[in-house]
Amino acid sequence: MRTYRHIFFDLDRTLWDFDENSREALRDICGVNGLAERIPVEEFIKVYQQINEMLWKAYRMGNLNKKTLRVLRFAKALEHFGIFDQVLGVRMGDAYVDLSPKKTALFPNTIEILDYLAGKYKLHIITNGFEEVQHIKLSNSGLSPYFTNVVTSERAAARKPSPEVFQLALHLAGTKAHEAIMVGDDLEADMAGARAVWMDHVYFNPSRAPHTEQVTREINDLNELRAFL
Repeated sequence: MRTYRHIFFDLDRTLWDFDENSREALRDICGVNGLAERIPVEEFIKVYQQINEMLWKAYRMGNLNKKTLRVLRFAKALEHFGIFDQVLGVRMGDAYVDLSPKKTALFPNTIEILDYLAGKYKLHIITNGFEEVQHIKLSNSGLSPYFTNVVTSERAAARKPSPEVFQLALHLAGTKAHEAIMVGDDLEADMAGARAVWMDHVYFNPSRAPHTEQVTREINDLNELRAFL
């Protein structure tokens, strides 16, 4: 068994509860813009999430830039409900980028496990999120002090699962892959990415979604990291 010195965490949907924070921000934005009187807000949120996921896949593949992604996801969600208003789409997109990262919901036991691990390992973040947004999330939710390095896809000029992102993270940490382990929720971006640079990896699967991937470890609750770290 390897002896680890460094732990790399994904941020969204691993520590920071992206889905809950996103829903809360979207409810606020719909309320401010009077959409609650025009469309079913919870249904709008579901449609937005589906469109956002589709566009993020295009972004990860390099087929979409950040600016287009931020505007298009709201424009398309509004169009689904028969609202063709570019100005509103841009306004909602700007408000979401400002408001969402300030939300602070974390997965259960996030702070507890970081307190435990911080005394034993150097902790770092590897995330596909945007540079300025991810740092706001970390700061507002009280996570920043735990992490030595934060490597975003923008900083690395590459996106997980590209080996370049993990190689930069290892370089900045001053370590090698055999001394590190990656914890994340995405089988492709996190697990396959870590595997590509021969880094051990922990699949965080709180919903217990079935899969056939071979991973180093699998957990359903962050506290389960205590069993082997």
